[in-house]
Amino acid sequence: MIKPFMPQLVYFEPKALDYPLGKRLKEKFEKLGVEIRYTTSHNQVRNLPGENDFQKYRVAKSTLVVGIRKTLTFDSSKPSAEYAIPLATGCMGHCHYCYLQTTMGSKPYIRTYVNVDEILEQAEKYIQERAPKITRFEASCTSDIVGIDHLTHSLKQAIEYFGQSEYGKLRFVTKFHHVDHLLDANHQGNTRFRFSVNADYVIKNFEPGTSPLPKRIEAARKVADADYPLGFIVAPIYLHEGWKEGYRKLFEQLEGELPMHAKKGLTFELIQHRFTKPAKRVIQKNYPMTKLELEETKRRYKWGRYGIGKYVYQQKEEEEIKTTLSSYIERLFPQATIEYFT
Repeated sequence: MIKPFMPQLVYFEPKALDYPLGKRLKEKFEKLGVEIRYTTSHNQVRNLPGENDFQKYRVAKSTLVVGIRKTLTFDSSKPSAEYAIPLATGCMGHCHYCYLQTTMGSKPYIRTYVNVDEILEQAEKYIQERAPKITRFEASCTSDIVGIDHLTHSLKQAIEYFGQSEYGKLRFVTKFHHVDHLLDANHQGNTRFRFSVNADYVIKNFEPGTSPLPKRIEAARKVADADYPLGFIVAPIYLHEGWKEGYRKLFEQLEGELPMHAKKGLTFELIQHRFTKPAKRVIQKNYPMTKLELEETKRRYKWGRYGIGKYVYQQKEEEEIKTTLSSYIERLFPQATIEYFT
């Protein structure tokens, strides 16, 4: 069973200790006997233990940097939300396909930001600019925030903040089942709690270091019982031998194990597998034995945001994926909404 994340090594940036959360985390890690180091900036985190890049990468994935979020301009987060709210960066999971492989570059360590109040104040400015329209904030664009929140409670603070908001809503997605500390948060229905799910083949082959599907579903039941709006992201939808059967079993398992009340207002987001040329290079370096299919000639090139193109499935395959998965959802979850397919 996957235990809650505990870093092997923790770095503190200088001003992090000026904030109550920074002080609390330092005391916590001292009591737990975790090795603590100090750095002038996360960019100076170098010389991690390990004899080669392969080992250093794995140490980095279990290293936490506690610092301050200096850039308080939020990125767009279409199609899931208007803005990405930056509470943390990086992830302790080892999903072979993850786009963080390239956005994190040579710094795959996890960062948590202690100036949560300032981040939430900035969110409020965005909310007021758009009011009375609803403004949605995605908290898991650059991290699996649930994976570290048992240590920081930053996400819990954000949930309770948005619980008091008239025009702001929060959403995030996770592959971890460590949700118990979030169940009593005063969310007022303003936070959508989503779980990333996939066919058995994808989870077994490409998602090491994350919670198994039964644990994610068990956590989803708890979340539904705590009256959170619930959703599932099926991503990446990956073509493999028997994929139709694999995804049918996934949706049947969800339908069979979720309580009736959880199926009302349920949302699904469907994202096909894609990769970029830089991501392919990093994935093959970090996971040289991966079975992930990254053959450019089998894919269709699609221009993305910021002028970076990505390789997606051919048009005919894409249509088949969309039709097949939509039919499963419509049959098994007639009250659910498919928010988008991309």
